[in-house]
Amino acid sequence: MNYPKYDLKANSDFTIFEFISSGLQGDISKVIKYTVTNNPDLVNLGFGDKINISTIDGTFDIDDINITDNGDRNIILATVANATYTFTKLNPDKFVFFSGSCNIRTRLYRMAITNNYKELAETFIIFGIIQNPDTAKYYNIPFKSSTNFVGFLIKRK
Repeated sequence: MNYPKYDLKANSDFTIFEFISSGLQGDISKVIKYTVTNNPDLVNLGFGDKINISTIDGTFDIDDINITDNGDRNIILATVANATYTFTKLNPDKFVFFSGSCNIRTRLYRMAITNNYKELAETFIIFGIIQNPDTAKYYNIPFKSSTNFVGFLIKRK
């Protein structure tokens, strides 16, 4: 993505990335975390503010609900995309799932994918996740910018 990006600090296995969002509300610690699901080929991308940091062991929580409104949305999205490029380069066999914590954020992610689709599609196979209203089952379909999705699934080509 052709936007500025924040510098990332990763843990040793590149499953947790941290950065500082600098903007209208000041400096805010952010975390991107890739967590293996019950399906070992599927990883969940979690993202949000770093909160409840333990002074004893350094553990923390991720708040994916808070709206920071720091005025740096595109830089943050580019930074998360940059971490995903790194994670999937090291784990090309993994599918990465992500969705917003609400419909508005999921729509924002769809718009970001749409606006950068040509570049993203050079590296990733991109699916949208839909839910069948009759069966309540979820399905992945090839990404379409005009479709409302409940989440997204990507994998390195």
